[in-house]
Amino acid sequence: MSYGTSLWADGVVHTPRPPLPGDADVDVVIVGAGYTGLWTAWHILRLAPNTRVMLLEAEHVGFGASGRNGGWAMAELAHDYGDDMHTALVRNVDDIEAAVADQGLDCDFARSGELMMARNAGQERRLKAGLGPEDIWLDADEARARINATDIRGAVHVPHTAVVHPAKLAQEVARVVEAAGGVIHEGTRVTEIDEGRVTTEHGTVRCEQVVIATEAYTVDLPGHERSLIPLYSLMVATEPLSDEQWDDIGLAGRELFADARFRIIYGQRTADGRLAFGGRSADYRFRSAISTEAENDPTNSNLASTVLFELFPQLEGTRITHRWGGVLGVPRNWKPAVSIDPARRIHRAGGYVGDGVAATHLAGRTLAHAITGIDDECLRLPWVRPWSRNWPVEPFRYTGYRLGAEFFLAADRLEFRGLPGSRLSSFVWNVLRR
Repeated sequence: MSYGTSLWADGVVHTPRPPLPGDADVDVVIVGAGYTGLWTAWHILRLAPNTRVMLLEAEHVGFGASGRNGGWAMAELAHDYGDDMHTALVRNVDDIEAAVADQGLDCDFARSGELMMARNAGQERRLKAGLGPEDIWLDADEARARINATDIRGAVHVPHTAVVHPAKLAQEVARVVEAAGGVIHEGTRVTEIDEGRVTTEHGTVRCEQVVIATEAYTVDLPGHERSLIPLYSLMVATEPLSDEQWDDIGLAGRELFADARFRIIYGQRTADGRLAFGGRSADYRFRSAISTEAENDPTNSNLASTVLFELFPQLEGTRITHRWGGVLGVPRNWKPAVSIDPARRIHRAGGYVGDGVAATHLAGRTLAHAITGIDDECLRLPWVRPWSRNWPVEPFRYTGYRLGAEFFLAADRLEFRGLPGSRLSSFVWNVLRR
């Protein structure tokens, strides 16, 4: 079993890129070579091909959440910004699908849709109350015909969602960025960001514009330690399943799947016939520390495999081949944002709360239009706004988050026992966002 190495990392061949060789002058520096940084570069080079774009990455392309996530490219955000934003997010998934086809991005993309299961009465009430105009409610029999999981009372089919191989997507976008003239330096940690200048351990880059695209790792940048908190998500993957097992489980269209519990879970049928499954961990480290120990915590990853086997008891005896984890970024108000600062020319996007696989493409498009000065309707979307205020100092954020996480777990337990849990979760949600 591969412990700490993601299934996705096993599926790509990474050729290291050299670090920054010394001082340089460019037009745009992008700090971070995950999805946000890569898509921003891609859009800039499409809008203004002669722009000198450099990405600086402390580790390697797709090192963070971009290379380790559940592969859900969906038209959803953690915060509901209204109808205009929803329409833009739906179109954004279409745009990603077009980019995959036009650029020949080899990332196991499938326009699969998602199945959000109701597995107790509380989940069923919430899902029915939140049905969108394009969503389809499936009754218990219809849902079981699509996904044969335990205790299904029904499910929502959400069509505007696609499944991807996360690490392949990051590597493929990096490939087309470099083919268009963008430069990526790996192993180059940024130590300071000022107006018109980015300082690294290998040299200083002078520039006209800067984009901060570091998501959860933003907490490692001086002056940004409390702008986000890094929360952990843990995943497991099974060995390839047999045709007979898939006939029993379903997911014939590679639909993404989850249930509507408060402590989020998520899964996909991979292109090579495995189940990749994960869930949010209650773990949060004091002072927003990011730790490989927490990412590889066997207690938390065992929780993911336990839930997976609860959903699909027909998997008994199936081997888990990979266990891994990573961090996602959460702003104080839980609202993803694209923040544009034309005065200082230092811009940023993120705070996706785990919903960034598709949203990063729209964020990159928005940043690119702001940087190139080419007007577009994306610049007037409601998530183009100042960044959230900082999280409180320790020990308040540690205590607050850990208590909130326990309350969400308690709300799930109540609902699975047939008791109301939504009032408790709503109270905690409102407190956390203050």
